[in-house]
Amino acid sequence: MMTVAPGSIIQIGPLKPSLTTTLQEDFGALVAPDGDDLLPYLAQHGKNIEIVMTSGRVGITSPMMEAMPKLRAIINHGVGYEKTDAVAAAERGIAIANTPDVLNDCVADTAVGALIDMMRGFSAADRFVRRGDWPVKGDFPLTRKVTGCHVGILGLGRIGRAIAKRLEGFDVTISYHNRRPRADVPYAYAGSVRELALRSDVLMIAASAGPAAAGLVDREVLTALGPHGFVVNIARGSIIDEPAMTELLASGGLAGAALDVFADEPNIPEDLLNMENVVLLPHLASGTIETREAMERLVLDNLRQFLTDGTLVTPTA
Repeated sequence: MMTVAPGSIIQIGPLKPSLTTTLQEDFGALVAPDGDDLLPYLAQHGKNIEIVMTSGRVGITSPMMEAMPKLRAIINHGVGYEKTDAVAAAERGIAIANTPDVLNDCVADTAVGALIDMMRGFSAADRFVRRGDWPVKGDFPLTRKVTGCHVGILGLGRIGRAIAKRLEGFDVTISYHNRRPRADVPYAYAGSVRELALRSDVLMIAASAGPAAAGLVDREVLTALGPHGFVVNIARGSIIDEPAMTELLASGGLAGAALDVFADEPNIPEDLLNMENVVLLPHLASGTIETREAMERLVLDNLRQFLTDGTLVTPTA
């Protein structure tokens, strides 16, 4: 085991309990308090910290970096790291690592499962049976067919391509929108998000988060999707205009939605909670035993390699 200077590694924000235990027992990591106590804690303990272990739900801000003048690396448990100030990190020469690829399959599985649930109404039908509505109200209302529909994927990166691969088995038509067209896929390219929505029965949001993506799926895009259109979001809640989506779902301007991410997790708008045409998931797309174990291994691989030679296994830049 490599030598680790006492007080040089800190965990900021909650992580998998087994990962926290390993960080403390094998690397002597500090665990920072949450909330208002964090910055005072860093002011006291931050002068010797070189590596931060965190997650995409917490992130490291510029003031936090200022409190850790020796900080050299931020290792993020998860793919998304938009809550970390990457610009400030780059200016300070701080490297960032995340955990790409190991969660692609489970996120793609969730996306397709949520799409099927949404269009066929399986969760709503389950509630229908449990409430005792079947003997009283008769058959459950007819739903929409998945096979043969048109799915527009916003963001054809690693996860977007994994989703497309699975959807091919349902004989769906696939279009996509990226910053630029891809030469290595057979799917039709849409020049804008609105154009993608106009073509699609289902808008699948798989784009990377960040300032440029905030509000990318706005009211205009959702209106273009139309009253027979569905939206699936397994990316980040910030990408979609949540109030506009909620209003359109309530008024019939959209047929339905399946959401694994929200603007202010874990707080969900009350209106969404009361809708039968919405599938709500608690940000669980990567939440399988196998994937979380793989993410934990990759986080530790990044840490060990950085301690050994100052490089990261999966740097973000």
